[in-house]
Amino acid sequence: MLGTYASFAAILIASVCVGQAVFRACGRRKWSWLSPAVGLAVTTSVAWGTVRLPGDGTAAAIAIGVLVVASLAFLFGRVAGLRPAVAVGLPPFIGAVIAASLPFIVERRFGILGTGLNPDMSQHLFAANRLAHGEGSRLLTQGYPLGPHSLVVATSKATGASLVHAFDGLTLAIAACATLAPLALLERFVPWRRTAAALLVGVPYLVASYLIQGAFKETMEALWVLAFAIGLHELSRSTLVPGARRGPLVAVPLAALAIGSIYSYSFPGLLWLAGAAGLWAVVEIAMKVRRRSRSAARALVRKAALPAVVAVGVLVVVAAPESGRMVNFASFETFNPPGAGLGNLFNPISPLEALGIWPSGDFRLDPGDGAIPAFGYYLGELLGLAALAYGLVWWLRRSEWAVPSALAVAVVLYAYAHFAGTPYQAAKATVIAAPLAMLIAARALLSPEQLVELGAIRGAVGRTRTGPSGVLLRWQLPLKAVLATLFCVAAAACSVLALVNGPVGPSTYTPALTELRPELRSGSTLVLIPDQVLSDEHGRDYVVWELRGGRVCVRAETGATAGGGPTQAPFGITHVVTGNQERPPYTDFRLERQGGPYRLWVRNPAPKGEGPCPLIAPGARANPAGD
Repeated sequence: MLGTYASFAAILIASVCVGQAVFRACGRRKWSWLSPAVGLAVTTSVAWGTVRLPGDGTAAAIAIGVLVVASLAFLFGRVAGLRPAVAVGLPPFIGAVIAASLPFIVERRFGILGTGLNPDMSQHLFAANRLAHGEGSRLLTQGYPLGPHSLVVATSKATGASLVHAFDGLTLAIAACATLAPLALLERFVPWRRTAAALLVGVPYLVASYLIQGAFKETMEALWVLAFAIGLHELSRSTLVPGARRGPLVAVPLAALAIGSIYSYSFPGLLWLAGAAGLWAVVEIAMKVRRRSRSAARALVRKAALPAVVAVGVLVVVAAPESGRMVNFASFETFNPPGAGLGNLFNPISPLEALGIWPSGDFRLDPGDGAIPAFGYYLGELLGLAALAYGLVWWLRRSEWAVPSALAVAVVLYAYAHFAGTPYQAAKATVIAAPLAMLIAARALLSPEQLVELGAIRGAVGRTRTGPSGVLLRWQLPLKAVLATLFCVAAAACSVLALVNGPVGPSTYTPALTELRPELRSGSTLVLIPDQVLSDEHGRDYVVWELRGGRVCVRAETGATAGGGPTQAPFGITHVVTGNQERPPYTDFRLERQGGPYRLWVRNPAPKGEGPCPLIAPGARANPAGD
């Protein structure tokens, strides 16, 4: 627990300080709710740029520490509004930490998130372990974005936490940053409405579902896209860097978010950001032409040209060292996976899950496959669509184009992934769209402002007292209240349902099992692990995925195998893997090698054939243990 929350605190404090320093350097004196997201993006890129220096990650920890100290020195006496910001942000912040901690609270331990649901954390821990020891890995050579892994390594060095708990801390920090970011658009709400809206946006159902998998890349990209859309909204109203005397720098915080996207999600991450910025700019110019004149539109373009060029220039310069790795990443297996391209999915998921209402603890299940009948899913989808439709009308009537533009681009990218990509890619696109959809719906439904102002309602009702529009206008307030209550309660319940069903695996990690894999290609391997690990820590799912590619059985250490005299091994077993057990677990076995806390025993003579254990296919990510 201490390692997890120490890592969380270290990442969040660094993000807050560095992010606010970026805003202050661009000319903003007042506190910004986008600072944590911007700072997380910057520290992620700094960690990757320094983690491979001598010192096995120590240089990255020192570099981030120096950056934080320099940021604090630069900000001293130069930031306004901190005290009211604490009062505004503390309730949603506490709520986000509690919500993101629910998997650990329910399972009563802190360990590897997602074991049994998504085994990908195995390769992330392996890659981070290699970075921490100055070694290469498959992900490194294939151009995979390793910024988050580098930040975890630096955090582990700084706090003394294990890599497992540093990843847990990063997961909590992402949830906190995503909950604080929408406060930029919610500060005028009364406290309970503000807190509710921020939590719904920060941890919507699909984000919660990916959080419990330890899928930090998708939740980070969702954070960058959310913060970028909010930043565009503020930029259009000159509130991103209000009153800045250094106008050319006003868009640099958005460039920082794009840099974070590159170093955590590689080049695909830029598609959402560039698309959102492009569509928003087109809409803004078109509306300027329609409402004023072409000359006004040209003036707007001239005013925005220099900040845009500066922001793009910063992005290009800082991202240039990653260009070669981005080219390599284009051929990564995710973009052309074998088979159906499902990854850890059972089948393609519904894009309507992005609306936040899906009454299942496992987002991969089809309607009716869980405890709730299919009708409940369809009713939730209709409720989500009604909330989103209301929200879109509400935003567009106020000429607030940035967030709807970002959502429109997210929908297009989902469609591309759906029709030209794989279900696994489409699921990722759906996750990234979820906070945007929730922000549009929740802000509109919880806002004290109505879809049509009261004065307009009275006039309309007077003219159409008996018509459908008059009835709708007269009943706007109670209808909105009912829709808001049903939607917010259902969305919150679904997020909590996902979080409490999050599997938490072993609390320690070693690459020793993975390093045994090449020696276990032939015959069947029996792995003996403590009963507690097997029954309470999803040990079967963890072990078989570490040894994927071979035939693996898992049993609890009991009787003679837990320390008594050797007994007869099960029929057809060629290898046995144990903990640091000095005596052979069975007769006719000899010690082959010791790796970390594991010992590999080999039968002599080796039995013929494949043996009784099932083959653990590398592609069987949806259910690697097969049970």
